Amino acid sequence: MGKLDGKVAAITGAGRGIGRALAKAMAAQGAAIVVNDLGVTLVGERERTSPAIDVAAEIKAAGGQAVANLGDISTMEGGKALVDQALKEYGKLDILVNLAGVIRDRMIFNMGEEDWDKVLNSHLKGTFCTSRFASAHMRERRYGRIINFSSNAALGSPGQPSYSAAKAGILGLTWSTANGLRRYGITCNAIFPVAATRMTDTIHQESFRITPSTEARGTVHDPANVAPIVIFLASDEAGDITGQVFGSEGYSVTRYYHMSPERTVYNKGPWDLDQFFKVMRKTMARDVQKPRMFQGPPPSSRR
Repeated sequence: MGKLDGKVAAITGAGRGIGRALAKAMAAQGAAIVVNDLGVTLVGERERTSPAIDVAAEIKAAGGQAVANLGDISTMEGGKALVDQALKEYGKLDILVNLAGVIRDRMIFNMGEEDWDKVLNSHLKGTFCTSRFASAHMRERRYGRIINFSSNAALGSPGQPSYSAAKAGILGLTWSTANGLRRYGITCNAIFPVAATRMTDTIHQESFRITPSTEARGTVHDPANVAPIVIFLASDEAGDITGQVFGSEGYSVTRYYHMSPERTVYNKGPWDLDQFFKVMRKTMARDVQKPRMFQGPPPSSRR
């Protein structure tokens, strides 16, 4: 008996990498899958065919249920069409996994408007467009699972201002969705994945060494290793878990703390600026923890 028997799942960006692995793993657990992939390069340029067709065929060849969806989920029309296809083919939609997105890495001082918009539209707007229509259907049925893929790049990845902003935005969208939909039996959680994909193949930082995607199968960086936490969150077992962020890397799963106030200073009235500076140096500006993404000693900020 599968963990997702009788469920219907739509997975965006499911033609390659983590999405492909999730589609096959969830189908193996009994879910019918709507395999979405527009069929684009990493930077968002259209290719001749979509790998979603191949993934759906592989699932069916293995005895599962799947259909391909080639729509652009960064548009309202594409988001609606994805949900409509699930309803037409299978009569309902229980699970939505938002994974699709492109990258166009630049330093903030070199990034153009088109590069910014392309990344934000694919990741953040795309997550909204699918969730908008999936949540309306799930609300009527008072049941649903929405799983959004963010990234630890949301913590401030250098050279990826658009990608970091999109992934941080997905966290805010996840928390808002979870808060707004919990009364209807709908959960919404986020994932920070680490796995070898064509996206990680482009990273050349010395501090980030990962298996090439072409060699990842069966290794710790196999995208299939992300599947267990997603299947759990998509299952009936996780009906009381919402608004959470989980990391998945290799054979480990991490639960992240929510942002919470660390320290507060109070005054009896409006601050005198000189006094405020003194208080800040003694309290808030003292022993500040270095952000995780910072590498090396900071340069001097004084001129």
